[in-house]
Amino acid sequence: MTSALLPILAAALYLSAAGLLWHGLSAGRPLRGGARTGVLVLAAGALALHAALLYSDLFQSGLNLGLTSAASLVAWAVTLLFLAAVLFQPIESLGTLILPVAAATLLLEWLWPTRHLTLPGASPVQAAHIVISLLAYSLLSIAVVQSLMLSLQERALHGRHAGGFLRNLPPLETMEHLLFRMIAVGFALLTLTLVSGVFFSEELFGKPLRFTHHIVLSIIAWAVFGMLLVGRYLYGWRGRTAVRWTLAGFMLLVLGYFGSKFVLEVLLGRAS
Repeated sequence: MTSALLPILAAALYLSAAGLLWHGLSAGRPLRGGARTGVLVLAAGALALHAALLYSDLFQSGLNLGLTSAASLVAWAVTLLFLAAVLFQPIESLGTLILPVAAATLLLEWLWPTRHLTLPGASPVQAAHIVISLLAYSLLSIAVVQSLMLSLQERALHGRHAGGFLRNLPPLETMEHLLFRMIAVGFALLTLTLVSGVFFSEELFGKPLRFTHHIVLSIIAWAVFGMLLVGRYLYGWRGRTAVRWTLAGFMLLVLGYFGSKFVLEVLLGRAS
């Protein structure tokens, strides 16, 4: 009973926080003061329960990086970064997408657990590589959510029918500034991830570097994000161009990591 109660409670807290955020924004009343604090407390409580569930699933006799466990871990890290950033930046609206996704991945991990035990005794290099790569994926995930919000806001303003939710988002210039700040930091972390993977492949994975589809797609994604930042700096890329490049780069990352895991673990029934 307890094992079923925790994921359900955590998901309910995530969804409650997201619902309150959506209600406030759609009604034209962005949450402030005690109401805003209450929503953040709900989300933080869900995050703490999510962490407890992840710990019991991920760190039993090794690090479990199965498909649903990895997805849940990334969603948890995305939510953690979101809650940290929302204290300093006006990005509360991103919670209407981030929090439901965190609830969904948490329930998916509980209902459909996958096992892939690896790194029974992780070295400092292995641990650093995992942490950096997780932060890179997480920050770029938040950038994707930000780009989707930016796209909706731009279309609504051009169509002159911005509703209550979109009307209460920060100005387009602020949204774009935040988007490129996230992409720049995420790109730097992704660069460190790829560099550490190339130069420490044997220590990280116990074998020399091989250019698998996962590595190739990650490198292409890195190039896409790099070209987006260059385009922004040299040519002032913004709006729909920025959104398309952001989505393209992120989809390549998703296909490179989670796509390969889905094929190997779900379709072929073996560990990746």
